[in-house]
Amino acid sequence: MSSEDLEKYETEMELQLYREYRDVVSLFTHVVETERRFYLCNSVDMKVRSDGGEVFFDVTMTDAWVWDIYRPARFVKTVRVVTFKDVNIEELPKSDLELPS
Repeated sequence: MSSEDLEKYETEMELQLYREYRDVVSLFTHVVETERRFYLCNSVDMKVRSDGGEVFFDVTMTDAWVWDIYRPARFVKTVRVVTFKDVNIEELPKSDLELPS
């Protein structure tokens, strides 16, 4: 596979992922961004923890959708993320989740 073929494949996968996002975004109430992933979910719980002077975030999400072109199944029942980086969590009103036609 040439680098051009790989780039074309990744572009097609990203477009397919965006279309899926557009179709499912109205099903969720929360947006969660970590340094590695973007999630849509209906419930999120974040705990700030400390161990040996290190502070980290323990985030649990339920009924989630994961923005990741390499995941064959993006819908997951429960996701747990432990990270040392900031986590952005937003609860959006339904009106903000609707995309213009």
